[in-house]
Amino acid sequence: MAHLKFATFGAGFWAQFQLAGWYEVGGVECVAIYNRTRSKAEKLAQRFGVPRVYDDAEALLDAEQLDFVDIITDVDTHAKFTLMAAQRRIPVICQKPMAPSLAVAEEMVRACREAGVPFFIHENWRWQTPIRALKAALDEGHIGRPFRARIDMISGFPVFKNQPFLAELEQFIITDLGSHTLDVARFLFGEAHSIYCQTRRVHPNIKGEDVATIVMAMGEANTIVAVNMAYAENYLEHDRFPETYFFIEGERGSIELGPDFWLRVTTADGTHARRIPPPRYAWADPAYDVVHSSIVPCNADLLRALRGEGAAETTGEDNLKTVRLVFASYDSAADNRAIQLA
Repeated sequence: MAHLKFATFGAGFWAQFQLAGWYEVGGVECVAIYNRTRSKAEKLAQRFGVPRVYDDAEALLDAEQLDFVDIITDVDTHAKFTLMAAQRRIPVICQKPMAPSLAVAEEMVRACREAGVPFFIHENWRWQTPIRALKAALDEGHIGRPFRARIDMISGFPVFKNQPFLAELEQFIITDLGSHTLDVARFLFGEAHSIYCQTRRVHPNIKGEDVATIVMAMGEANTIVAVNMAYAENYLEHDRFPETYFFIEGERGSIELGPDFWLRVTTADGTHARRIPPPRYAWADPAYDVVHSSIVPCNADLLRALRGEGAAETTGEDNLKTVRLVFASYDSAADNRAIQLA
């Protein structure tokens, strides 16, 4: 089967892992890299053997014969590059968060739909090995109907030292981390019927919120789901960044995904525990191991869809539902009220 040819837009921190993930999957060839700072594109191209670089996005799209583009730039440029590709009937994969506002996200989805262009969001968090195992355990039904759940992504990791631009965001943790955790909540429990949010700013020298708690009623079971997020840079006993912890209560038992990837299912028969570590790749940053490894199955799912071999999980249409939850959370926090969702 012929390799699909693609171009990468962006040459920053995440682009190197995204490219490595593509080549881990196989069946693709990156033929060009765009970056506004050409030297960064040249450095990344040299590392991965990419033949051409551009500092003009339109020039790249006009010159290259592409099967898709992978947009890994800052969120404020996602719409511009998505619309450029859609106008040329080139399928689009875009990093999360999809857009800086709900209106822009809706326009991106609408433009691709009207152009008949496949549009996907690279939402890899739900593809983490332990989270997929958690979903499988939940679907087995041993704990019965889930009535309450907690999702915790709370860490003292110095995220602002690694990515200082995050301190300048007026809206931070819900757009950044909430885009992942709210998507996972939907993946596990279905769509939200209502949402309530409270936020806090613990760091004194940042613009946005670094702590948030979101409570939703979700899915056919009307499960009450609390999503807790924090980058307060404090000290926590079980801080294993970037692991996400889960506790789900059902009518006949409970499921927990805790530190070091231990999955525990408790019913009348007792507790059955097993460790579900992620695969390790030489190219992954050990500090982000569970996240970087999830790039591979996410890319594989998107590649199947690009080849017409089935529907992808994280389409633009689907991710728009997560984007709506992100901005409904901000509305709820601003007004200090629960919001009923259609």
